[in-house]
Amino acid sequence: MGLITGLLGLPLAPVRGTMWVAEQVLQAAEEEYYDPGKIRDQLAEVDRLRNAGEIDEDEAVAREDELIERLLEGQARRGER
Repeated sequence: MGLITGLLGLPLAPVRGTMWVAEQVLQAAEEEYYDPGKIRDQLAEVDRLRNAGEIDEDEAVAREDELIERLLEGQARRGER
């Protein structure tokens, strides 16, 4: 990067830094959201709630469907990388 380009781009440095931080936060959130281990733990929790009678069968099935969709989406995303 040349001196002039560096000086002209200097005012944009905070914006670039903020964008980088936002991208890192998004990536970490997505990794946690699609983490297969966490999804399996949540599926086990749904099963526990169902067995304890705290949620009915329809609610359990709806939560399981959502979690399975996340699991499949996470697998697809890891395949893309």
